[in-house]
Amino acid sequence: YRDMSLDIPDTFLEAMADRFKMLSDPSRLRILKALMSKERNVTAIVEETGLTQANVSKHLRLLSEADLVSRRKVGLNVFYSLA
Repeated sequence: YRDMSLDIPDTFLEAMADRFKMLSDPSRLRILKALMSKERNVTAIVEETGLTQANVSKHLRLLSEADLVSRRKVGLNVFYSLA
């Protein structure tokens, strides 16, 4: 038996904790679920999830900062997809 905890750097554990925190919010999970089938704009995500536009925008910003979603701008529209 080998103590595997010694092989995992603290920075990795901190990154994993941050990732799990990001995934712990039901609204963010609903947004990620909506993006599983195809990329969508905010309006489509609002319709799919039933969340408000302000709420979706806030969570998309957080998900983007966490590198969980990607953004693609086309004219005035921004499309989001899973990263």
